[in-house]
Amino acid sequence: MSETYRVRVTKDYLVFSAAHFITYGDNICERLHGHNYRVAVEVSGPLEPNQYVFDFIALRDATKALCDELDHHVLLPTQHPTIHVVDEGSSVTATFEDRRWMFPRSDCVLLPVANTTAEMLARWLGRRLLDDLATRTGYRPATMRVEVDECNGQWGICELVSP
Repeated sequence: MSETYRVRVTKDYLVFSAAHFITYGDNICERLHGHNYRVAVEVSGPLEPNQYVFDFIALRDATKALCDELDHHVLLPTQHPTIHVVDEGSSVTATFEDRRWMFPRSDCVLLPVANTTAEMLARWLGRRLLDDLATRTGYRPATMRVEVDECNGQWGICELVSP
C-alpha cells in the first residue's frame, strides 16, 4: 500500500489586492481593473523524520511574504508578446496596440509571465515559493500546488513537480 501526505495552508491573510489587465483572443485587451486575490498552497511529499511533510509555519510565512510583495500594486507581464512593458526608472510604461498606460515604478510589480492571469500568478507564486523554501529551510517539496482565487470561486491553479 502506498501513502501520500499533503499539507495545505489557506488563511484569511494570504491575500493581496492588485490591478491588472489581460489579453485574450487575437487582439482583445481588458481594461485595467483590480481583484482581491486569495491564495492557497499545498505541498506533498514523504514524511520527514518528525513525521510531517513540511512545516506549516514556514509555508505560511513564505506565502504571506510573496502576497505582501504583490499587494496594492499594478501587475504587469514582461513576457507578453503584444503588451510591451518598459521600466523607465521612476516610471513604467505599458503599451498594447494604440493603448498606453504610465505608472509610477513603485506602484508596479513586473512579473516574468506572458499574461497576468490567475494561472500565471499561481505559477509565479509556486516557482518563487519553491526557491524561497529551499533557501529558508534547505528542503524542496516534491510537489506544490498553488491556487489563486481572483473572484470568490474563480481559481487559477498550478501544480509544480520537482525533478
